Amino acid sequence: MGPAIVETIVIGAGPAGLTAALYLARFHRDVLVLHDSRSRALRIPLTHNAPGFPDGIDGPTLIERMTRHANEYGARIEEARVEQLRRVNDDYELSGSNGQIWRTRAVILASGILLNEVDLPPEVHEKAIGDAVLRYCPICDAYEHSGHRIGVLGHDTNGAAEALFLRQYSDQITLLPLSHPELLDEQKRELTEAGITLETGGLDRIEPAADAITVSLDNGKRLTFDVIYPALGCRPRTELAAQLGLCLDSDGCLPYSHVGGGTLAGFFAAGDVVEGLDQISVAMGHGALAATRCHNWLRDQDRHSLHARP
Repeated sequence: MGPAIVETIVIGAGPAGLTAALYLARFHRDVLVLHDSRSRALRIPLTHNAPGFPDGIDGPTLIERMTRHANEYGARIEEARVEQLRRVNDDYELSGSNGQIWRTRAVILASGILLNEVDLPPEVHEKAIGDAVLRYCPICDAYEHSGHRIGVLGHDTNGAAEALFLRQYSDQITLLPLSHPELLDEQKRELTEAGITLETGGLDRIEPAADAITVSLDNGKRLTFDVIYPALGCRPRTELAAQLGLCLDSDGCLPYSHVGGGTLAGFFAAGDVVEGLDQISVAMGHGALAATRCHNWLRDQDRHSLHARP
């Protein structure tokens, strides 16, 4: 059996991918969304940063609504893990983990990121997120922790930057190392002048509870916080872009130029795989722009094909 032929394929069913699918469907494009159910948005217990939802909305509900919206205009959405992406003549060929193959004229990569997480059993980790004692995005959630006891895990440049960002929300900020401090004297001085407490003991264990979270250090200290923010970075899911030979930045992200179509004809990107701010609203904007540029690129290709006919 040969590959399934699709006009456009979106990889990823988070806010970026589903927005792209909606726009393509409303452009009367044949669009298929392939995803592996690992959208980071599905893990959001409640966000107040999604415009239009003043009472907040949980991630699964948002994704369900966006999926239904795209479906209503004809977008097809299938669960499948894409493991290979390559050029075949002027098209793209995608290979799934189950052996299925798709051929498409254009691809929008919206596969998102994976968080570098603290070492907790999965069920404990997810409950701590649900209880709002463990958070990974200060831009998303810091407002809800105004005035609280906040611990930042990661005693390096990233940890220092996150602690300073959170300082505007609370005067009870503590920066905790994973193993040993990795700060320059100038960074230590800036943090101290901002009123941020610097701990030096390495991390021993983390114990979440329903309304607080306790950190034990290897120097015997036990510190209790209302919330902890691990500043451990993330891993953009750009492996498929790398397979195409596309250049990534030092963080593993695609340059912003790929939202509008970069160096490879018919390839577009949207959402957290793109350098910039990892937010739902930004991802939606990327999805709308990538889909529109994709649609217009296809129109141009079809126009050239018509002009080339005898």
